[in-house]
Order: sequence, then structure tokens, then C-alpha cells
Amino acid sequence: MIIGIDIGSTTTKAVSIEDGKVTKKIKTKALDAVTAATGAFGKIVLENNIKIKDIEKIKITGAGAHKIKDDIFGIPTGRINEFEAIGVGGMFLSGMNNIIITNIGTGTVIIEAGERGISHFGGSGVGGGTILGLAKKLLPVAEFSDIMELAKTGKLNQVDLLLGDITDTGISFLSGESTASNFGKMLDTACSGDIALAIINMVYQVIGMLSVFSARAKNYSRVIVTGNGSKNPIGQKVLADITAMYGIEFVYPECAEYTTAIGAGLSKNSN
Repeated sequence: MIIGIDIGSTTTKAVSIEDGKVTKKIKTKALDAVTAATGAFGKIVLENNIKIKDIEKIKITGAGAHKIKDDIFGIPTGRINEFEAIGVGGMFLSGMNNIIITNIGTGTVIIEAGERGISHFGGSGVGGGTILGLAKKLLPVAEFSDIMELAKTGKLNQVDLLLGDITDTGISFLSGESTASNFGKMLDTACSGDIALAIINMVYQVIGMLSVFSARAKNYSRVIVTGNGSKNPIGQKVLADITAMYGIEFVYPECAEYTTAIGAGLSKNSN
């Protein structure tokens, strides 16, 4: 059995892998990398009655992995490059080779993975952390679940400047409902729900367009979406609108939020 651990900046995920299959998975949070790694390991072991003697190796990756210098609890512990883990996990979960993977976490990273190897294509500091950070200053709530609840009641035309606000006709293939400027209108009547929706919309529009540019640059017709941000239903709707305009399909594999931990566990390259 292999335990794969992704030590993120906000959430740490762990999975167990046996015979090339993911058997268990958990999430946890902690303030530092050592606590996150040992806590995630302890949680997956204790909650699933895993015997220590059955664990062949632990493989760690993510933002905090470099802070773990030694083996965890005496079990051989390898360190996996995060881009490698995303690529391996994305190919495994999607069942596809030669793909663009957009991994949405606190920020966003875009990976190209396939027969020629795995490489870091690009990315952005815009991601889930952007939503939380802006919400703390602009909204009466800061928990992600509360932001999502507020956004369900929101109307973008209270905050965003739409093409229909500045022209009577569409531009190219864009309709009057297309965004001309995020936060470019901000009416006095805009409420918290409108602002919450506008924040999420802006973040996913940026992520979606970067993904489209990446896919087109490499002649791909689809993008695999992974990470915690892949499960955001409002974000998925924004990406669906981008698909309708640009023809690039966004694919959401099962267990996509565990992609990096899974990729770490399956990767053959460790140090």
C-alpha cells in the first residue's frame, strides 16, 4: 500500500493506493506542513483501520512538502514534484493521455501531460484564495460555504459591465450578456449576493480564458479540471458558458479534488 499526501496551503489531502487503485481518501486542515502531513496520515490510518505494517511508502507533494525533511513515523517517505503529481493524477482520473489540466486550488496551475512528459504550461495567482480574500473585505461573511449561499441570490448586472450596457449589438460571437468589465458597473443597489456572485464569476472567467488559450496553443479541444475548485457549481456554470463561446470542453473527473494526492501516490519519480 502507498499513501499519497498533498500538503496544500489551506487543505491537505491523503489517499491510499493498492494495486494501482485508490481505496481510501480524506481531507484535513492544519496551520503548518508537519502537522498537516502527520495529521492527514494519522486520520487516513485510524479512520480506515489501516495497519502500519501494510504501508510500503508515503509519497508527499504540494506547497508544504519541502518542509518535511525526514521519513514520517519511520516509513520511507518520498517527495514528488507537484506538477508531476498533477499530471499523473489528471491522466489517471480522466483516463486520457495528451491533455491540458487546469488545477484550481488557492491559485491555479495549468499542466500539459502526455506521451512527451509532464510540463508546467502556466497558471495564475487567481483561484479559491482570491475568492476568500476579496470576500473578507467586500462581504459580511468569509466562510466559503456562506459565500456560495450568498452568490446563489446574486445578479451580475448589478456589478459587472455587460456588452449590452455599452452597445445595442453583439461583438463578434459575444452577446449582450457577455462581460465587458468585471466590477465595471457596481451599482449603488448592488447587494452582498450580487458581489459574491461577481467575485466567483471573475475568478472563473480568468481561469477559463487562461485554459482556453492554453488548450488552443497546444491544439487540444478539452481541458481536465482538477483541485478543490473543480467542484464549485457556480464556477462550473461560468466554464460552461466559456465552452459555449469558444468550443473548448471542460471535463471534471470523479475525485478531481484528490488529483494531486493520487498523482503523488502513483508517481514513479520521487526523491
